[in-house]
Order: sequence, then C-alpha cells, then structure tokens
Amino acid sequence: MGEEVAKEGRSYVVQHAKESFKRAAKAYFVESKWREEGYAPSFEEYMKNAQISSGYPMLVTNSYVGMGNVASKEAFEWISNDPKMLMASAILSRLMNDIVSHQSAVECYIKEHGVSREETVKIFCKEIADAWKVINEGCMKPTAFPMPLLTPILNFTRTTDVVYKDDDAYTKSYLLKDTIALLLVDPVIV
Repeated sequence: MGEEVAKEGRSYVVQHAKESFKRAAKAYFVESKWREEGYAPSFEEYMKNAQISSGYPMLVTNSYVGMGNVASKEAFEWISNDPKMLMASAILSRLMNDIVSHQSAVECYIKEHGVSREETVKIFCKEIADAWKVINEGCMKPTAFPMPLLTPILNFTRTTDVVYKDDDAYTKSYLLKDTIALLLVDPVIV
C-alpha cells in the first residue's frame, strides 16, 4: 500500500491509516483491561473510549485510503481530529449495538443513574435520534469537504441501523438473510 500511494504522491495516507489502527487497538486494550480488572467505568468514561472502540474512526479513515485525490491531506487531518459527524456516528453505533447485544453502555448507565433498563433504552434512543440529526446536518450544511468524504460516515451509520435496528444481526447473521437477498438477489430496478 505504501508504495502505491507514494507513486500517487499521497504517502501521508499511510501514517493516518496506521494511527487510526493504533488508536483503535489502544481503545480495545482499555476495554480488555477494564474487563480483566473487574473495573466498572462511569458511563461518560465508557462512551469516551467506545467512540474509538466502535471502530468507526478507523473504518472511515481507512476508507479514505482508496479514494484517490478526493481524500486530500486536509481531509485526512480533518477526519483524524474527530469531527462532530464522525463522533455522532460512533456514538450511534455503540449505543445501538449495546442495546441489542453486550449491553455494556446499558449496564454502565443503569449502575450510574439507578434507572431501569427500559428507561435507559428510551434515553439511548433519544441519543441515537440526536446523533442522526448531527449526521444529517453534517451532510446538509456546506463544508470544506466534498460529499464523497462524508458518504463513508453516512453509509457506515446506515449499515449500523440495518444490522442493529431490532436485534444483533451482526452476531446472528441469519437475521440479515432476507435483507441481503432483497439487495443483491431481488433488487428493485428503478
């Protein structure tokens, strides 16, 4: 990869890609350490780390690698500084995942605030709706970056919405069978 992008005059992408992987690995390590030590983080502490461990900053940064000159050095610097739209996507991803699967955020919130699971899910659903507003606003308001740079954030978020809307279809992949068939086997021709 390094040689290819160097030929294109885009060697800066390698450092950004590496840094995004390192950052994700550090966030995964923090979660592993918490689990190993039996440490229960506050909800705020959990979510701060979860924005990175969601993998979204790494995924979006690395999706830019294959975008050629559209993903300029400035675009990599922008995405590496955690723009609001990217962090909203990461929050949405983590909350949707935790509502239907491992429930780490749910457990942290219940423990910290002393509310029921049902109340926590309602609060998270509002947070998810607010995150969608930030993402939509990021796509609608003019920015210094073209829409192709915003599209990966939007598309990863859309994927999360499909995968975690009602259940953990990432773990229970059979739940996506009909959706994938509709998309790839029986598409609607417009």
